[in-house]
Amino acid sequence: AFKNKGVQPLLDAVIDYLPSPIDVPGIAVALDEGEEEADHPDRRRIKADPSAPFAGLAFKIINDKYGTLTFVRVYAGTLKSGDMVQNTTKGHRERIGRMFQMHADKRAEIKEVAAGDIAAFVGLKDTGTGDTLASNDDPVVLERMAFPVPVIDISVEPRTKEAVEKMTLGLQKLAGEDPSLRLRTDQETGQTILSGMGELHLEIIIDRLRREYGVDCNIGAPQVAYRETISKPHTETYTHKKQSGGSGQYAEVKIVFEPLERNEGIVFENSVVGGSVPREYIPAVEKGIKVQADTGVLAGFPTVDFKYTLIDGKYHDVDSSALAFEIAAKACFREGMKKASPIILEPIMDVEITTPQDHVGDVVGDLNRRRGMIQNQESSGSTVIVRAHVPLKEMFGYISHLRSMTKGRASFTMQFHHYDPVPRNVAEEIMKKSA
Repeated sequence: AFKNKGVQPLLDAVIDYLPSPIDVPGIAVALDEGEEEADHPDRRRIKADPSAPFAGLAFKIINDKYGTLTFVRVYAGTLKSGDMVQNTTKGHRERIGRMFQMHADKRAEIKEVAAGDIAAFVGLKDTGTGDTLASNDDPVVLERMAFPVPVIDISVEPRTKEAVEKMTLGLQKLAGEDPSLRLRTDQETGQTILSGMGELHLEIIIDRLRREYGVDCNIGAPQVAYRETISKPHTETYTHKKQSGGSGQYAEVKIVFEPLERNEGIVFENSVVGGSVPREYIPAVEKGIKVQADTGVLAGFPTVDFKYTLIDGKYHDVDSSALAFEIAAKACFREGMKKASPIILEPIMDVEITTPQDHVGDVVGDLNRRRGMIQNQESSGSTVIVRAHVPLKEMFGYISHLRSMTKGRASFTMQFHHYDPVPRNVAEEIMKKSA
């Protein structure tokens, strides 16, 4: 809530309409990595039973003047101050210090929590949002929230040099609280880049930075978080040779680059036989490509969804080293990617617009002009809900345009849906800007 509007009716509705913890089946235990939901319809569920072994989920972290508060929803069992629990997500133990019942910014210390309670724990050392805390008697890992991919980047810099440290500390704390917020430093420009879910999300973060940490920032225009990938397989051989005074550098790698389906990430495979690349240099090749993949060959955006297989190479007994193989792998990536038909991907948003009946034509026509694909329309009384997939690039400043088009009567929500290749004219425009 940007200005704390609508929070009271929302909380009243939670009490009036949502079921109590006893009335629901219970939270499911997390699947192992790579397992599908459909393969495990009868997954174990944790019932809200105060006498069962303890299980709770850390769902929010805030930093205030007293330190870090970790909000935990207790799903089973009972926990007292001073107890030891296992952080089953990260595999280490935590001692429970003080616990508080929170009422807005007021707090009341409590000595124990039971199934169904929500409490704030103080002093947990390394528990993040989405981590499970469980008893040693039953160290379950609970299903965690799925955090969407950040799709908008802005650059932030403090208005005074003295505030640099304060800003960095403040942003690190805010990023620790919010898993959908990412913080990084651009290696080329040295700028601090903040990535989030949308314009409002980043506005709120900048507003909190000013209110809570006293840092005023200059903000760069929002940028779309594009990605790059390849569209055809290619095999590249690269030899790195450097001979100067003393020992030189020598490494040769032969790598096959192949495209993968969306969201499959970056996959490495080692298929070297006969020791043509010694085993101790293989991790250097893997690292070299992963580091270089952060800077794509078209416009410098991170490269995703490809597989690279090391199939052959050569080394020299004296001149080869891990560094030489890392340099060779980076250069092999730069050369190979250019020949594997690289493309730029853009984030496509799932947009839902609620508009009065008499403005549907204007809204749909406007979405088509924004390269949108209408998914469906539903009538509900005198209003119509229009769902569409629209490139994020076309959605900047949309709310003010929508309001003027519908005399302030329409509203919309959007969330990230998937990445799609950009049309050629847009790709050329992006490449021109980054040149």
